[in-house]
Amino acid sequence: MAESPYRIGGGRYEIRSLIGRGGMAEVHQAYDTLLSRVVAIKMLRIDLAKDTVFLTRFRREALASASLNHENIVQVYDTGEQVVTAPDGTEVHVPYIVMELVEGHTVHQLLTDGQPVPINEAVEIMSGVLNALEYSHKRGLVHRDIKPGNVMLTNSGKIKVMDFGIARALEDSGQTMTSTDAVVGTAQYLSPEQARGETVDTRSDLYSCGCMLFELLTGRAPFKGDSAVSVAYQHVAEMPPLPSAIAADISPELDRMVMKSLAKRPEERYQDAASMRSDMVRAAAGAAISAPMLPPLPVTTPTEGIAAPHTSYAPAQWSQVLGEDLDDEDEEKENAQKKKKKKTIWAVVIGILVAIALIAVVWWLIASNKNQEPEQVAIPENIIGMSAIEAQRSLEDLGLVMEQGQAIASETVDKGKVAATDPKPGSMVDPGSTVTIQLSSGAAEITVPDVSGQTQDAARKTLEDAGLQVGSVKYEDDSKVAADRVIRTTPEAGSSASKDEEIILVLASGYVSIDSGQVVGKSQEQGLKYLADLGLQTNTVTEETTAAPNGQIIAVDPSGRVKVGSSVTVKVAKTPPAPSPGPSSSPSTSPTGDNASSEPSASSSTP
Repeated sequence: MAESPYRIGGGRYEIRSLIGRGGMAEVHQAYDTLLSRVVAIKMLRIDLAKDTVFLTRFRREALASASLNHENIVQVYDTGEQVVTAPDGTEVHVPYIVMELVEGHTVHQLLTDGQPVPINEAVEIMSGVLNALEYSHKRGLVHRDIKPGNVMLTNSGKIKVMDFGIARALEDSGQTMTSTDAVVGTAQYLSPEQARGETVDTRSDLYSCGCMLFELLTGRAPFKGDSAVSVAYQHVAEMPPLPSAIAADISPELDRMVMKSLAKRPEERYQDAASMRSDMVRAAAGAAISAPMLPPLPVTTPTEGIAAPHTSYAPAQWSQVLGEDLDDEDEEKENAQKKKKKKTIWAVVIGILVAIALIAVVWWLIASNKNQEPEQVAIPENIIGMSAIEAQRSLEDLGLVMEQGQAIASETVDKGKVAATDPKPGSMVDPGSTVTIQLSSGAAEITVPDVSGQTQDAARKTLEDAGLQVGSVKYEDDSKVAADRVIRTTPEAGSSASKDEEIILVLASGYVSIDSGQVVGKSQEQGLKYLADLGLQTNTVTEETTAAPNGQIIAVDPSGRVKVGSSVTVKVAKTPPAPSPGPSSSPSTSPTGDNASSEPSASSSTP
């Protein structure tokens, strides 16, 4: 696909850059213009979009992933199909899946250097994977392709399982290698029953988890080979080495736990993800576990300077491994075992060839019928009221392609359910036709009228006349609105609300609260303005004092919560007048004391 920016999903998603490319699909970074968020979009390759096998698998992934909502599973937001022009000029319907954009790296990238990870980290990674599988298994979904490349480590340290592309519901999981899927999964992590093309269940995922844990602890997969067939054969016929034989820091408890998860027979493995996770955590801590004790393995004596070769065991040798000695001198028994191994390999090869032959026959039948007039099918009448996932499943069962259009208001269909289709339900269409569904956005929205200043009764009638319901009534202090009049509504006037949504009325209490800190200590002008803004009358008195500057308010009475329009007394400081001047300091005209004159005063007469 082109890497230049373009839009899909009716213009909602802006494709920005290519993140990765696989055998079936391409993953792009995109921007959701509706919800203003960066997402990842997985799109089926154009050259595979006409292939019914790949289309079915991709659509199955969309349905499987969309049904799961767990912190350890990559979340799916949306699905759809986009009309794209193929290189040959034809228009192709390409399905896509919109997912959360997970920033980080895969466990596969963590293991590229071939080195094991610390035991605690390995346990943490596998705990997240097993948590995800416990959730999906309880919902009847088997992943069938658990491997390091399908597990993400986010930058925040979270574990995310992705790619449910070959997942199947439990009732559907009994697929064999003769089906069009052939042998599904990745060779290094296949369970024995997958390699043999037999029925799989949740325990097959747990075997794959055992393979992945083995690789995390040792830095290598339990089985290696020159081809996928060779590796698949080893899963069926050979025992893996003990993890401790590769990494010396592996405890006997972890050895036992890993070997139980890699048991050839499903009934000998862990029966659910929770019990496997519990045993793994206990084994890492050196605590007691449910896995059985391992028998002593046969020992080969190495030549000096040459490492001892790894000994593997076929399923037929289990009884020998569990307690009997291997008779190396019994050539007849060894030859019989070799013949059995060869027969097993040939059985796997023949099975794969049979699957390929069946696929070829199916394609021949499809090609031979291309020129025949397709039989039309009817769009289901009961599609109205279905969820998007249910509608997609119903349409795909009829060989139709679903596309999601714009949501529409509906008085009769619940929000999020199918309210209309194009063509209409009951219409006859050709197989492969696209059916556009429109989900209900709920009942039509009503604009909330402005009832501010009205009485409660008047406001209630106005809202009910508009088709809205009045819910609770609240009171607030407000000096600008008369008592028992509407201050505002919730939702506010001018906004949209459904007819089922209750409108809250907020009425004026007729009271205001005086904050004495906004009056005392302020100038007379400031304090009186504050009180006037509260809708209060004021009576000003003065008090002579030197404790406060002239004109500063020193008290207000009453304070706290008072009725709007009531009168309050404001006491203002007044500087007292200066004191009167004292008597003159000039000398007395009639001095007394030691310095007084002994001569008679001027007014005295001489005798």
